[in-house]
Amino acid sequence: MRIVTLTLNPALDKSTSVARFIPEQKLRCEPMRIDAGGGGINVSKGISRLGGKSLAVFPAGGINGQLLRALVEKEGIETATIETKAPTRENFSVTEADSNVQYRFTLPGEPLSEAEIEACLSAAWAVNPEFLVVSGSLPPGMSEDYFGRIASAARERRCKLILDTSGPALEAATHIGVYMLKPNLAELSTLAGVAELEINHVDDAAQKIIEEGKCEVVVVSLGAQGALLVTKSGFEHIPAPMVKKKSTVGAGDSMVSGIVWALGEDQPLKVAVQTGVACGSAATLNAGTELFHQEDVIRLLKWIRQYGDRYRISDFSNE
Repeated sequence: MRIVTLTLNPALDKSTSVARFIPEQKLRCEPMRIDAGGGGINVSKGISRLGGKSLAVFPAGGINGQLLRALVEKEGIETATIETKAPTRENFSVTEADSNVQYRFTLPGEPLSEAEIEACLSAAWAVNPEFLVVSGSLPPGMSEDYFGRIASAARERRCKLILDTSGPALEAATHIGVYMLKPNLAELSTLAGVAELEINHVDDAAQKIIEEGKCEVVVVSLGAQGALLVTKSGFEHIPAPMVKKKSTVGAGDSMVSGIVWALGEDQPLKVAVQTGVACGSAATLNAGTELFHQEDVIRLLKWIRQYGDRYRISDFSNE
């Protein structure tokens, strides 16, 4: 198996919409949508929608865990699930239809035992992956240096670790060094040790992180502006096509799925990031917690390849 995703704090993602929010009144919601959630699981879902294969490793407990496993397997994804005593958590998002503003409610989840955590990692290493994608948050109570331990193990196994997380857990992993980071501007600013980066300083900050041995590749997520691909040899802005946004839930995970799927297909880094930007943009076309549709990715990727070189990150420096 070339690609394995690891999700240590998965969730059932529930979403709905209301006409408008009115305090202290009963709000009539649209029918609820339930999706399997958690960073790594979303990445595996995206890879599957692109026609690829991955192994999704995650803990699952209680009735929610049973439903989570069923939803992932329904997508045709191979899974390695670790049964846990604690029930799987839920997340909830509500879109106000009148304003198209989305409100997200994220629950912390329950702690996992050391045995359950180690079982997850053993399942990931058992298939000797070429790429390991670790995405999402840590369960409550887990040591913040755990991703650093994963980074050490990945280095020993010559596995390319792609990390998409935030906070102290992200910093702990970069002390060891990983293959690829996908920070947003706020996360990159934290890694660079500054309060806020100006857009025209992003490439320098990312290259400094690479020079310090924290990673080999940085893909900076710029939201509606696309992404910045940075390596030790330089940087390139990959613009995003303008789309009518319905929801940003899962857009970051969709970007990662496009990148790692393309890398698994032996595509060059630039092509991989172009694919990732197309997937992330396509995900915003859908409401709630749904990810992207393949036909939207194909259409948007065509735009990026045809027109993307007309746009440069400097075009946005004064915004």
